[in-house]
Amino acid sequence: MNADYKKIQQTLKTREYAPVYLIDGEETYYLEQITNYFEDKILSPAEKDFNLTILYGKDATPNDVLNTCKRFPMFAERQVVILKDASNFKGGDKDDKGLNALLSYIEKPSPTTILLIEHPFKKADTKTRFVKRVKEKGVHFTSDKIKDDLLPDWIERYGGDIGFTIARQEAEMLASYLGSDLKKIANEVEKIRINVPNENKLTVELIQKYIGISKEYNVFEFPNAITALDKEKAYKMLSFFLANNKGAPLALVVGILYNHFSRMYSAHFVRGKSDKEAAAALGMSPYFLKDVMSLLPNWPLSRVERCLLLLAKYNTMSVGINSTASDKELMKEMVGLMLEA
Repeated sequence: MNADYKKIQQTLKTREYAPVYLIDGEETYYLEQITNYFEDKILSPAEKDFNLTILYGKDATPNDVLNTCKRFPMFAERQVVILKDASNFKGGDKDDKGLNALLSYIEKPSPTTILLIEHPFKKADTKTRFVKRVKEKGVHFTSDKIKDDLLPDWIERYGGDIGFTIARQEAEMLASYLGSDLKKIANEVEKIRINVPNENKLTVELIQKYIGISKEYNVFEFPNAITALDKEKAYKMLSFFLANNKGAPLALVVGILYNHFSRMYSAHFVRGKSDKEAAAALGMSPYFLKDVMSLLPNWPLSRVERCLLLLAKYNTMSVGINSTASDKELMKEMVGLMLEA
């Protein structure tokens, strides 16, 4: 059967083991998590000495895998066999190439063996008899790369899973500066938790201190430089984003600027209301309300509207509509026009 990661976690923790697991895909973070569980959690330390076998696809032969899987456990209820790097498993010569060489075992697996086949960096061919039988007899899990636009959501959920609150702004910052490598993101978040064990919420300050993201060139400060009409600072930050590999992609900049100008747009319509009412209407803390309201004299409604229209235009251009320019070229044009709007 196909399975998702959480379902596999649940069944493993309740010791509901399938005879065979095939885990594959480009995103190796989940594959490593599952493999680590098989290595560390299923057998007790005393049972591992005789009943945990790790084979490697590049070196193992079909007989190595088959003979190991068919033997009986010693002084334990079950044994665990792990075939790592299975994408390099050669198998036999004809119809039993690759993992198909293990098909006879998958048809009739040993009831006292748990076989994990780790196939990292790419998917196993689902059209093969082998994969079809694994789905019937055991568990097939595929770990796909997460799309960039879904990465902040994943980071927020990951924080919830480990009891460490990660709000949207911090999630977008991590996604922007660390990229889509989930293992790298998890390691960096864990590094912060180790350094501040009493903190239960990730903040921009913690990210800047322990991951090394520049406070001066923080993309979330960029809208403030633009709306303060500080051209020198804005262009300095823009140059950093364009030159630094860990800078800010156009889609993220557009999104952050859009949220900023949308709030300014709404602020024009809450003038005259109490601070409490205005802050509630804008969805923000009254503590920060004065910062937004202080911008309005230099940013009349018509000027804010022009910037929102610019953002909408460059958002469509960034996905190739009516433009073949690079993100860097588009960002330079957009920021220049906004500062002169």
